[in-house]
Amino acid sequence: MEPVFALAFGIMVAVAAYLLMSRNVLRVVLGLLLLGNATNLSIFLAGRMGSRTPPLVPVGETMLAGGANPLPQALILTAIVISFSLVAFTVVLFENAHRRLGTVDTDAMQEAEPGAGQKSAPRARPASPTRTREPAE
Repeated sequence: MEPVFALAFGIMVAVAAYLLMSRNVLRVVLGLLLLGNATNLSIFLAGRMGSRTPPLVPVGETMLAGGANPLPQALILTAIVISFSLVAFTVVLFENAHRRLGTVDTDAMQEAEPGAGQKSAPRARPASPTRTREPAE
């Protein structure tokens, strides 16, 4: 069963990379969400999900023998909350940008940056004055 999940992980990462390279803001948000889910799946796969024995340490032992590791599962629960909050923040940020600029195309959003339409040479650094300060009386 793990090879199926590993294949699903690869497909999810590939689709997320494709969506993240899009110029549409909504696709970027969906790619971010899908990449977070793919990361959760990879952590879940690293925790030996195939075992059906409970994660209990036998008496006299110091290590977990053959059971699923509960730590990756706890990390995934935390990662789900963080991923959801990051996506919610990104959606609000892009919604505000859409309201102000009237577009969801990232190339068209660059016009809001100062000097986006002008091709100017790099500014020369102004020479610092070499005056000496006179003491105030």
